[in-house]
Amino acid sequence: MIQKTYYKTKDYCKVKFSFQVENAETVEVLGLNSDWENSIVLSKKKDGSFTADVQLPKNSTHEFKYLVNKSEWLNEPEADSHAPNVYGGSNSVIVL
Repeated sequence: MIQKTYYKTKDYCKVKFSFQVENAETVEVLGLNSDWENSIVLSKKKDGSFTADVQLPKNSTHEFKYLVNKSEWLNEPEADSHAPNVYGGSNSVIVL
């Protein structure tokens, strides 16, 4: 799930990523701001979900993927759209 919070006086949007997958020990987000090297680690909650709050520029578009257990790449089912990637799959897209 992606939750967007816009601020009238700020030039960014707060984006809350919330993701749940069975047997996950770690979940990271990669690709935001075209940064596929440095991940954002999501925090594990008591209910088994993972969450993180990120500030992203308004009027921007970002491709991203979740990396689960440092081995499995997954898309966000509720993303604004999906875009093909160079590996023959697709990336999730968020539009702010």
